Amino acid sequence: MSALPADPLLPIPIDQYRDGNTGIPFAHQFEAREPGPHVAITALIHGNEVCGAHALDLLLREGFRPAKGKLTLVFCNVAAYLRFDPDEPTASRFVDEDMNRVWSDDVLDGSRRTIELDRAREIEPLIAEVDLLLDLHSMQQFSPPLMLSGPLAKGRELAAKVGVPVTVVADEGHKAGRRMRDYGSFADPASAKNALLVECGQHWEQSSRAVAIETMLRFLQAAGQADAALLTKHGITGTPPKQRFVEVTDAVTIETEDFRFAAPYTGLECIPEKGSVIAHDGGKPIRTPYDNCVLIMPTKRLKPGQTAVRLGRYIAD
Repeated sequence: MSALPADPLLPIPIDQYRDGNTGIPFAHQFEAREPGPHVAITALIHGNEVCGAHALDLLLREGFRPAKGKLTLVFCNVAAYLRFDPDEPTASRFVDEDMNRVWSDDVLDGSRRTIELDRAREIEPLIAEVDLLLDLHSMQQFSPPLMLSGPLAKGRELAAKVGVPVTVVADEGHKAGRRMRDYGSFADPASAKNALLVECGQHWEQSSRAVAIETMLRFLQAAGQADAALLTKHGITGTPPKQRFVEVTDAVTIETEDFRFAAPYTGLECIPEKGSVIAHDGGKPIRTPYDNCVLIMPTKRLKPGQTAVRLGRYIAD
C-alpha cells in the first residue's frame, strides 16, 4: 500500500470520452485543412499514472484543434484506470500485465491474451500511422521529471525541440519488453517517425499535472500544431532552462527475490566513485561501472525480471 499525499492528484471521470470518433473506444482524432504531421498524445498506458488523463481532458474540454496535420488523443489502459482504489493507489497500474512491455511484433502478433494485450492490439492501427508521439507517464518516486528519448539521435533532437523537462534520458528501454515509445519505425534510425516518453513526476503530486500539460503544449508547438498564444493562455511563457542529457549505459535487472538497494534512492543521484555498491541482489553486490554514475528511476517493484534501476552518465547535448 502507498499512502497518498495530503492534496493528491486523483483520477477524473473520462467516460464522456468513451465513444471518440475513430471507432476505437477512448480514441479521438482531429484533422486540419493544412497538411502536416500525424501527431499523437497518449495517456494511461499505466492506469495509475493519472496526470496524462488530466492533460488530454484539458485539450478535449477546450476543443483544441491542430493548426496543421492530424492529432490523435488516446486514453490507453482504461480498464486499469477505472480500478483505482485510494486505499491501494498503485494497484491500478495494470490488470494483467504491464502495457508498456508488449510493443514488439512477436508479442502483438502472438496468440497470448490479456486485458492489456487486447487493448494494445486495438489501438495499434492508430499508433502505426503516427509520425510524432508523446506518451505521458508519471513515477513511483519523488523524482524530478524526465524525458525518455530512446537511444537514437533523432529522439534527443526532438526532446531538445520540445525543451522540457530539464533532464533528458537516452535509453534502450527494458529487457522485460518493448515500450510503445520504441514501437515500429520510432526505433528505426532511417525513419523520420519519432517518439518521446515523459515521466512527469510522482504519481499523486499536483505538480505532475502541470508538467504533463506544459510538456504536451510545448510538444504540440514543436510539431507545428499549436502556437505561443495557447501556451501563454495556460501560463507557459519564456524559454525553459537548458536541458541536461543522460546516456543510459546499463540496466540492472533483478535476478532474485532478495534484492535491496544500499540507500533510499529516488532518482538522478550521481554516485561519484566507480565501484560503489548501490544494491545487493541475493549475495551479489551491484556496483557502479564508472565515476559520476547517474541512477535513473530506481523502482520499488523489486521482483525478478524487472528493471531495478538504469545507470547513465551526463553527455553533451
